[in-house]
Amino acid sequence: MSERPPSFSAFLGHDLVARGDLRTVLTALAHRPGGEAPVLILDDLTGDRIEPDPRHDLETNIARLTSSAGDAAPRTGRGRPRLGVTAREVTLLPRHWDWLAAQPGGASAALRRLVDAARREGSAEDVARRSHRALDRFLYLVAGDLPLFEDAYRAFYADDAAGFRQAMEAWPSSVRDHALALFETARTDRAKAALGG
Repeated sequence: MSERPPSFSAFLGHDLVARGDLRTVLTALAHRPGGEAPVLILDDLTGDRIEPDPRHDLETNIARLTSSAGDAAPRTGRGRPRLGVTAREVTLLPRHWDWLAAQPGGASAALRRLVDAARREGSAEDVARRSHRALDRFLYLVAGDLPLFEDAYRAFYADDAAGFRQAMEAWPSSVRDHALALFETARTDRAKAALGG
């Protein structure tokens, strides 16, 4: 299964101020007048909150936030921090270690290849779960204080498209439009998962 391209959205309150890949969003925010106000950046595919470090420049933040580890924590301690590598413990049975040791590049390279392959070929259920979570987090973080939020949230979980739209009628258009796009993605992914991919 092919992955969707990364997509991020930045909201200042209820206003969408930037959308696109991470470089596009961070560049737009860096050149935004009154850039001191806190902006919420969300990964549209997962709902994860993206937090650039204000002490770093644009390139450093992009490198830090797009690392293969997938988290935004600063790299410290063991590993190869300049490459974004973090050492962590893995517990396996002896037969697993034997197999890994026999692979080209050794255990670490084999594990990286296995993880990358699993991420590329993520199951339809995984994709559906991620898109559902993305909308859930967006609603909670951006729309939680809007009128009829609870109604919209219930309609989302009931897969009630008409009820979802109706509950959001009075919402700011940028929030409503983004929520509807995420809702349609989540419905499509759920339908694909139900059909087995």
